[in-house]
Amino acid sequence: MRVIVVGAGKVGKHIATDLAKAGHDVLVLDSSKDVVARAEQSGEHPNVAFKVADACEVTQLEEAGLADADVVAAVTGDDEDNLVVSLLAKQEFGVPRVVARVNHPKNEWMFNETWGVDVSVSTPHLLTALVEEAVTVGTLVRLLQFGGGKAGLEEVTLAESSPAAGQQVSELRLPRNCTIVAVLREQSVIVPRGDTRLEAGDEVIVLATSDAEDDVRAALIGG
Repeated sequence: MRVIVVGAGKVGKHIATDLAKAGHDVLVLDSSKDVVARAEQSGEHPNVAFKVADACEVTQLEEAGLADADVVAAVTGDDEDNLVVSLLAKQEFGVPRVVARVNHPKNEWMFNETWGVDVSVSTPHLLTALVEEAVTVGTLVRLLQFGGGKAGLEEVTLAESSPAAGQQVSELRLPRNCTIVAVLREQSVIVPRGDTRLEAGDEVIVLATSDAEDDVRAALIGG
């Protein structure tokens, strides 16, 4: 897979290095010559290519080969730059998948398909969700959102009173537009099947559209 990461900061370099280790073809763009030079000379990012480029300029994106990218990840520390890169990647180059980093929570509402963003990751929102998930039981917590909020990855720790406790997944009667993707139980990860029986204390990870949230909440929390 051809991946272009925009932003050679700590986040961008970490993402690029992990993707390269997984066997993907990765190019990192950054407008700073010094930042790119340091990254190349460090020797800490094997199999990652770096290029000096202003990713908000169409001609420079064209030179970087954005038209051949399968995924573009805009992860700079500037929300405006990330939005411009996302829009150009989608509208000018038709990149199939565009992922963007949200730095400031007040800007999160703009990171949607209108600006070419397929998936947005809000660091402040994610940290809040993870803290909330760690200290609450019986509450549906949204970890990530997709499609401008039309779908999300959600988590709930089943309370003793949960109507799902003791039930098989097939018995929950969840709507078609949601699915349980994983169950975390006593440090183990269970990929659920229809006959998987849920227990109180299970952390249940659900992928659901926004209009299915009420049904998910009723099935896993009750009330």
